[in-house]
Amino acid sequence: MAKRRRYVRGGAAAGAAAVLLTGCGGGDGGGARAAALDRKQVESVLPDAAAVPGWRTHLEPGALKPDPEFPPSVCRVTEEKKADEICLGATSWGASAYARTSDRTSLNFWVLAYKDEKAAGTAYDALAKWYGGDRVGVGARKVGLGDLGDQRLANRADVGTMGGPATIAQVRVGTAVLGISTGTTGEDETSDRDLTAFSGMFAKRAQQAQDGGKPSAKLPSR
Repeated sequence: MAKRRRYVRGGAAAGAAAVLLTGCGGGDGGGARAAALDRKQVESVLPDAAAVPGWRTHLEPGALKPDPEFPPSVCRVTEEKKADEICLGATSWGASAYARTSDRTSLNFWVLAYKDEKAAGTAYDALAKWYGGDRVGVGARKVGLGDLGDQRLANRADVGTMGGPATIAQVRVGTAVLGISTGTTGEDETSDRDLTAFSGMFAKRAQQAQDGGKPSAKLPSR
């Protein structure tokens, strides 16, 4: 009998636990120029415990400026010659991570901020070559995220780094490149709806910061 795949409400989380712990709006033309984010703004963009009700904090939001001796752990670039430009070229970067013991899942966020949209777009393309294919797991398949941000991609695999289903999404919002990773040691798979909810909430927080406001977007209480 084929194994049935169950969907877990609120999202599962995965590949990013490994990515984080070992190291991971609207169009480009016509409108106002997107603002660059400083380190404190990057930290504020990262979802905190209040933004993800029902999840236990594993890694509190934190942001740093890239250091040649300690490049951003979430910056993974396939083309070695572009690594310094993309990873050390970020103005700041940060991550936060959460877990839910009831269904053995994790939910992880990372952000890389750049001086302008052009630099962010270049970084998005380079990072997508790393995060955008089978990196989430063998046989990864694409997941639609609608029209979130300026650029977006997402992939899901039945077996990720935690042993169960996993997803990795990447979204560019103006001058920032965002990453969202989910996974589990169980069998529950993050639904398209929940992955879009996680990504949409994160993208809105980035847009709020670039608009000069305090990020306040959050997931609905369960």
